[in-house]
Amino acid sequence: MNDGKGRALWIRHPLAALVPDGVDARGGLLVRDGVIEAVIAAGETPAEPHDVFDASRHVVLPGLINTHHHFYQTLTRAHPAAINRELFDWLKALYPLWARLTPDHLRIATRLALTELMLSGVTCASDHHYVFPKGLDEAMDIQAEEAAALGMRIVLNRGSMNLSVRDGGLPPDSVVQDADTILADCERAIARHHDPAPGAMTQVALAPCSPFSVTRELMAETAALAGRCGCALHTHLAETFDENAFCEATYGCRPVDYLEETGWLTGRTWLAHGIHFNDEEMARLGRAGVGVCHCPTSNMVLASGQCRTRELEAAGVAVGLGVDGSASNDSSNLMEGVRHALMIGRLTYDASLTHLDALRWATEGSARCLGRSDIGTIAPGRQADLALFTLDELRFSGAHDPLAALVLCGAHRADRVMIAGRWTVEDGAPVGVDIAALRHAHGEAARAFMDG
Repeated sequence: MNDGKGRALWIRHPLAALVPDGVDARGGLLVRDGVIEAVIAAGETPAEPHDVFDASRHVVLPGLINTHHHFYQTLTRAHPAAINRELFDWLKALYPLWARLTPDHLRIATRLALTELMLSGVTCASDHHYVFPKGLDEAMDIQAEEAAALGMRIVLNRGSMNLSVRDGGLPPDSVVQDADTILADCERAIARHHDPAPGAMTQVALAPCSPFSVTRELMAETAALAGRCGCALHTHLAETFDENAFCEATYGCRPVDYLEETGWLTGRTWLAHGIHFNDEEMARLGRAGVGVCHCPTSNMVLASGQCRTRELEAAGVAVGLGVDGSASNDSSNLMEGVRHALMIGRLTYDASLTHLDALRWATEGSARCLGRSDIGTIAPGRQADLALFTLDELRFSGAHDPLAALVLCGAHRADRVMIAGRWTVEDGAPVGVDIAALRHAHGEAARAFMDG
């Protein structure tokens, strides 16, 4: 009898799997029609006919979820004009270079960043694109097309900047837009790309860049639009002491007060960095249901500070992980970011912060930041988004706990990745992508940004 269901895939007998406490997944997972149908205990066998993937060499994770990135910045990694600088000076050095960004530049940068993320085990990526030089009006469409071609889930963050240097902000006039243009394109992007349904491959969030690059009016109008359209809100906040000082000098309040005054203290909001909050502010964020994306690598590169992850979670704030831009991280590897989150977390606290905490931030915590309950966990009914790693490299020889080994021994490349039930990485290679050609094309594009 045909019940309308597709043929199932049994991912059989994994070496280990990251599953909720008390769940036995030693028998593996059953995937059908893009969804996890069952988690199979040791000794159990699915009853009906199915295809089989032997996972006995693999450690199975929920697909990692990257909740903050700037894809275009892959074109300006390790740039001489910006290395060894902290945030504001780093931005001032790079803004004039980013003003050269064209549609073709953004397309190849997006393709490379998404491929790099997927190879690190990422199955859903949120990109915060806020640089709109003349001619780049269709940035959201370019990113949506590239994600669809690779089979990657994506949250398109329609970023914005309307406060340039002449208005007291940081960015040059050449990369900002007026508020009417911004809001009109936000509505267009939502209408064209936002899918609110469970299992969505493409969603849209509204994402003014930061307090020092947008006006108070644009922050408030963006929040109102997101409320009407049911979209999430995202911005950088409390990343550096300089940012806090800017808010106090310009708006007469600290960043969380500014969020509240502009209508951003809502469960639809997640923030990038969130380093310099005090205890009272963390409590307010938790009560409002705001999430924070922890970006440990870029925080260390830019000497921005140490996110108080433990206190944020205690206050009820969802903590996720992000690689941040590939000109402040210089990589797009979230598995590497998991390790960095563990290391800086132990330096901040103690050894009771574990590899499981860091993996949880990159999966369940990140899903909560994005307001999604269909991804981030291996459980029946969840989307079949999985990252499978082997322990075959020399770095893992002698490791006894497979899950801990991924983090402590420095896993950085998945052997297999599944998104919505479809393999997008096989044997360590992205399906349908010519890596050598991509590297060459991206390297050629980056030449346009070489001189300072």
